[in-house]
Amino acid sequence: PKMKEDNCLHAALICLGMLYYSHAITTEKLNHARPSLHGHHEKGKEGQVLHRSKRGWVWNQFFVIEEYTGPDPVLVGRLHSDIDSGDGNIKYILSGEGAGIIFVIDDKSGNIHATKTLDREERAQYTLTAQAVDRNTNRPLEPPSEFIVKVQDINDNPPEFLHENYHANVPERSNVGTSVIQVTASDADDPTYGNSAKLVYSILEGQPYFSVEAQTGIIRTALPNMDREAKEEYHVVIQAKDMGGHMGGLSGTTKVTITLTDVNDNPPKFPQSVYQMSVSEAAVPGEEVGRVKAKDPDIGENGLVAYSIIDGDGMDMFEITTDYETQEGVVKLKKLLDFETKKSYSLKVEAANVHIDPKFISNGPFKDTVTVKISVEDADEPPVFLKPSYIFEVQENAASGTVVGKVHAKDPDAANSAIRYSIDRHTDLERYFIINAEDGNIKTIKALDREEIAWHNISVFAVEVHKQHQEAKVPVAIKVVDVNDNAPKFAAAYEAFVCENARSNQQFITISADDKDDSANGPRFIFSLPPEIIHNPNFTLRDNRDNTASVLVRREGFSRQKQDLYLLPIVISDGGLPAMSSTNTLTIRVCACDSNGSLLSCNAEAYILNAGLSTGALIAILACIVILLVIVVLFVTLKRQKKEPLIVFEEEDVRENIITYDDEGGGEEDTEAFDIATLQNPDGINGFIPRKDIKPEYQYMPRPGLRPAPNSVDVDDFINTRIQEADNDPTAPPYDSIQIYGYEGRGSVAGSLSSLESATTDSDLDYDYLQNWGPRFKKLADLYGSKDTFDDDS
Repeated sequence: PKMKEDNCLHAALICLGMLYYSHAITTEKLNHARPSLHGHHEKGKEGQVLHRSKRGWVWNQFFVIEEYTGPDPVLVGRLHSDIDSGDGNIKYILSGEGAGIIFVIDDKSGNIHATKTLDREERAQYTLTAQAVDRNTNRPLEPPSEFIVKVQDINDNPPEFLHENYHANVPERSNVGTSVIQVTASDADDPTYGNSAKLVYSILEGQPYFSVEAQTGIIRTALPNMDREAKEEYHVVIQAKDMGGHMGGLSGTTKVTITLTDVNDNPPKFPQSVYQMSVSEAAVPGEEVGRVKAKDPDIGENGLVAYSIIDGDGMDMFEITTDYETQEGVVKLKKLLDFETKKSYSLKVEAANVHIDPKFISNGPFKDTVTVKISVEDADEPPVFLKPSYIFEVQENAASGTVVGKVHAKDPDAANSAIRYSIDRHTDLERYFIINAEDGNIKTIKALDREEIAWHNISVFAVEVHKQHQEAKVPVAIKVVDVNDNAPKFAAAYEAFVCENARSNQQFITISADDKDDSANGPRFIFSLPPEIIHNPNFTLRDNRDNTASVLVRREGFSRQKQDLYLLPIVISDGGLPAMSSTNTLTIRVCACDSNGSLLSCNAEAYILNAGLSTGALIAILACIVILLVIVVLFVTLKRQKKEPLIVFEEEDVRENIITYDDEGGGEEDTEAFDIATLQNPDGINGFIPRKDIKPEYQYMPRPGLRPAPNSVDVDDFINTRIQEADNDPTAPPYDSIQIYGYEGRGSVAGSLSSLESATTDSDLDYDYLQNWGPRFKKLADLYGSKDTFDDDS
């Protein structure tokens, strides 16, 4: 048996050895070039034999593992040609991507090595070209051929999430499995090779509230009824691991912040069952009494609360509004309060959510109620009139002291202080009325006229005797009742015209009346003629019984030459008690009319024409006035045209004034013949000489000792003084100025500058051109003429 076991073991080892040898041979064939000694033939579509060129080797893809860190270059593969006999005459050349830098070839053996560490994530494959050439002549022995070196991936990149932090929201009280957010990671390794890029998601932190799907990375809720009011924010850590999540895989993590959003799942709740408030009875409607607040842990619109009064004896006296900024109910006064009438009120206030979520209606009701008790505080109130306003009547023309009416006010406080009354004089400037300060009786001071003021509107004050600051005011309207004290009068200033050829009983005017009294004492008006002229032969009156009357002609044939103006008195009575009447005079003019009754002219116009000037006379007067105006205008025009010259120049009468002095003097050396003081400026006696060429900015005061004596006769001293003054004058101009002196000095070599002797000197200048300058230069032309002229004269 032992022999059999040994034989079996030897047979097994032999089989394994054969398998290993077979595998090695196959691998060698795949990784090396194998010569093809035979050509390949293919037939074309029409049976023609196609010859393909012979190829020296057949290529397979080479593989090299990435991130190799061994000490020696890694062998990628080997190139070998069929014609290589091993004598070293064939040289292998490698070109293409990375040739000579990353990939090198042994030109004798054809072995290719990778000299650098490769990273598939940077480059997955390289394309190279191999060629066999003669070593001596570099002649190609085989045509070049391409092959690919692929970088084989290893798991060297961990998964990476798109974002380092994620933020997500999910409503509170969501059902289990509600999707929150999906996180995604990526792996740079080759997804087609092995499991290096196969990712699996798992949750590291955030359990048991949330879970994540292993394949998709979708985060879902894991617990029901998560309450935002209990915890609002959760921090979840998600891991992505490659290699399908197995041992040895690389992983990456990300943080997810999940916030629970609010839903209306909590009703409002008052923190207390009763609120106590107080308000003064003096408060005005709209004044705030107090505030109540129901707490709702929800936020946003889910926490909005509206307040209302649903019951209580103060529903009519108070109201409540909602302050949405503070979520408070504001209790306000609706009507005036009276402490003496009612001292306390009770309200039942309800607070309810504005927005209710139907999903949580079963948690309801979403409202709460509270009792509000309000006590009224007593206040020192002003007097109160029994009526808000008063209306009285008084007849016009009533005697002074007539009682108009009475106002009454009382103190609403328990003290019931005495009241004093007064009239606001700003409402009764004319002082028609007076009021009794104690009992409030209003009386007239002077007579009233309804036609002047029909209504008097005054104000009455009521103040407490001991508290003057407490006062009340009430309006009082006083109507002045009409009394028939005005007689009716013509409604207008009537002036009637009647034609000379008027017919008998012809109406020529209708009149009406006006009465200032009220309608009860006015119309109906009655028109009539006075009794003494009721039988007037010229005109008659007819009452139309509609507050108008017509005037008619009683006879025919009026003559404006005999009488051009008639005055007809008319009596007008009103319907008052007692009746008032007045006599009004109607002016009637007689006028000339045509056959149709149209007015042509009246007596007044005719008389005016007769008494005045005729048209011809007026035209003559106007013509005379126009002629006089024309004469005046012509005279003024001629007067202005006459002008006289201001200066008469006689060009031929040019004369010289010769002044003769009898005193010749003693010459330049003679200083006694004249007074040197005459050369001095009178203004310089006091030491100040004003400048004529500039406007001095300040007065120059000469220094002591430089002032010359008024009667000095020394010319040298005089000139030196003037020189010092000019040198020391601060107002001297920055330009040259001419100094004129009456003394030229002793023995001047310059000679005389005078031109008086120029006529007798031999001069080369020609002054004949002066003859052409006109008569004004005639004398100069004669003095400075040519020598011939002088010779002729001599």
